[in-house]
Amino acid sequence: MERDNVYKIKGKPVTLVGPQLKVGDKAPDFTLLDNSLNIVRLSDSKGKPRLISVVTSLDTDTCNIQTRTFNQELEKLGDQATVYTISADLPFAQNRYAVENDIKTVKILSDHRTTSFGNDYGLLIKDLRLLARAVIVVDKNDTITHMQIVPEGTEEPNYTTALEALKQAIG
Repeated sequence: MERDNVYKIKGKPVTLVGPQLKVGDKAPDFTLLDNSLNIVRLSDSKGKPRLISVVTSLDTDTCNIQTRTFNQELEKLGDQATVYTISADLPFAQNRYAVENDIKTVKILSDHRTTSFGNDYGLLIKDLRLLARAVIVVDKNDTITHMQIVPEGTEEPNYTTALEALKQAIG
């Protein structure tokens, strides 16, 4: 399934591949790589609320701000929730980024190998093989309780709304 007129990069529309997930849908399980090349699945954190921050590339300004903001804000919640940042960057580049920016709360995962996350969550940018900027909150029962696809790739997500949705999912 392809979707047009959902996402732009610097004003230019791009095509997203995959379904248009919405609040109330079951979050698809995923298989991604962490910075040590270990497989991580959404189901590994079942029973905990999750915030999934999706970025195009950690080496861009907006993605850097988004990742650092969630890392800082979610540090306050301790282990009440699991926080992922997902991009199509190579795990080695993600590890370098995490070390250079002291990212410890957010678990950075790569969709580079198969782009299955992008396909399953409807966030794969067809022509670029990168991911559209989005924030998703998944509750303890794997139900999506918040979904924001930022319409323009150079804009930041609504942090307040995402964090409020996560706190509601925590209870």
